[in-house]
Amino acid sequence: MKFFQIFLVVLVFLVNLVVAQPSFAGSKFSKNPDYIEIVQELDNLLEAQEAKNITADEKQKIQQQIDKLEFDKYNLQTGINWGQCSNETGKSLGIYGRKTKKYKSDYDNALYFLANGQTTEEQWDCEGVYLPGDVKIAGFHTTDEQGQASTSPVAIKIVDGTHLVVKTNPETSEIEFNLPGFKVFKPGEINWFIPNVSQADIDSHIPNVPTPSNDD
Repeated sequence: MKFFQIFLVVLVFLVNLVVAQPSFAGSKFSKNPDYIEIVQELDNLLEAQEAKNITADEKQKIQQQIDKLEFDKYNLQTGINWGQCSNETGKSLGIYGRKTKKYKSDYDNALYFLANGQTTEEQWDCEGVYLPGDVKIAGFHTTDEQGQASTSPVAIKIVDGTHLVVKTNPETSEIEFNLPGFKVFKPGEINWFIPNVSQADIDSHIPNVPTPSNDD
């Protein structure tokens, strides 16, 4: 009889654990800053899409943004809380990742360096990439307050669960990405370290990002 009671207790515990798993998973990714931001953006876009004075073309563009964000949201719901970056630019690439205990600063993350032909290791969260002002980004041009072409350095932010590949177009020498709809920030627009240096300065740094072993 006592054995049967123990068996029932264990069975009830296991059933509760299985039922509770989705809520555990939900609370895990729902606290992710990227997830919170995406949900807020989706709410704003859905509200904008219902505006009465919106044109059919504008509605279509909003829907494309919604589709992209829904896909990003799904990726986060899979439980992958890290991003991955690959450097195919032919030069060193500045990338952003979480700070270590030894890295003391007031910024939200740290700036690291990834060698050409390398990909960041799985589980090591690549949050985005840094691009100095003397490189050209395909499809992206900024201007200063006087309307002149800006040479400001920028940070490209990616969402957890995505793999960003950064390449150099051999014909135009412009930097290209495999992901559409990425977010671009200039110094002061995000709490990331965005130094005003050249690509030559980036190339002079020793790569210090964990990458998969060449023996694998």
